[in-house]
Amino acid sequence: MGQLNRLDLYRQMVRIRQYESRILQEYHADKKPAWDIGAGLIPGEMHLSAGQEPVAVGVCANLKKGDAITAPHRPHHFALAHGVDMNAMTAEIYGRDTGLCRGKGGHMHLFDPENHFSCSGIIGQGYPVACGQAMAFKRKGTDHVAVAVAGDGAANQGAFHESLNLAALWKLPVIFVIEDNDWAISVHRSFSTANASNADRAVGYGMPGVRIENNDVEAVFEAAGAAIDRARAGEGPSLIEVHTLRLWGHFEGDAQAYRGADLETVDERDPIPLYAAALTELGELSEGQIESIASEAAAEVDAAITFATSSPSPTADDALLHVFA
Repeated sequence: MGQLNRLDLYRQMVRIRQYESRILQEYHADKKPAWDIGAGLIPGEMHLSAGQEPVAVGVCANLKKGDAITAPHRPHHFALAHGVDMNAMTAEIYGRDTGLCRGKGGHMHLFDPENHFSCSGIIGQGYPVACGQAMAFKRKGTDHVAVAVAGDGAANQGAFHESLNLAALWKLPVIFVIEDNDWAISVHRSFSTANASNADRAVGYGMPGVRIENNDVEAVFEAAGAAIDRARAGEGPSLIEVHTLRLWGHFEGDAQAYRGADLETVDERDPIPLYAAALTELGELSEGQIESIASEAAAEVDAAITFATSSPSPTADDALLHVFA
């Protein structure tokens, strides 16, 4: 398990939030007055992770170079926490030639082989991929681990159960992470899932399972650290479910009428000001540090946006490059 550094956890959470807030601004800037999802410099859907930063930060603080992550369609927080280059990721989101996939993947299909990071718009797609990565690590005799991340809706997919069964059977070094933000798009988990905790499903596959409440970054850090240590030691997979929070819509443009009273309390549950208050009370964070950390993060994000918007777009001649023939 890594060494707990509360200031680093806070700094990374702020960095991710600054990024998502700026992408939110950039995405909406040229889609008004009439909403057109295909318009603007960032066309297409956009799924932002504001509120879910504690999951990515708590997990990734225990990972090392060479470990792998497969993320879901809401991927930016895990990409940034795992070390994906912000400039290249932003250029990819803008569809530019300097992006991770030369602008052909977009925000839901980020791929970074250097950092063993990938994500997909297919629900639950990352689970079997992570099993394959973990099997490769095991066969090579390394102590690297794979982390598969998906939302609570994905826990009802067949790929989830098949992957847990296979990982347990072969004692693969993989950690399954479920981000329970209460909503599978617009369906509340109480209407889709019979059990109160997906972590309870772990026992059926002979692996440890833990559910973390209150979007607690330090609890995530501790649970992930234990699961990762277990995987590195050859003791097999674990399942972690975190009850987290989606501050914004499932996608940008989502009116969220389905959320009702739940939407009225999201601001008071925002994990970043809550963690800042806790660290301030502990004497580990000052007002000056809060301001400087936010300023540093904003400057990094500004530079990434400038890099992306000043990068060239792919040309028509590039259409058949880097694709299967």
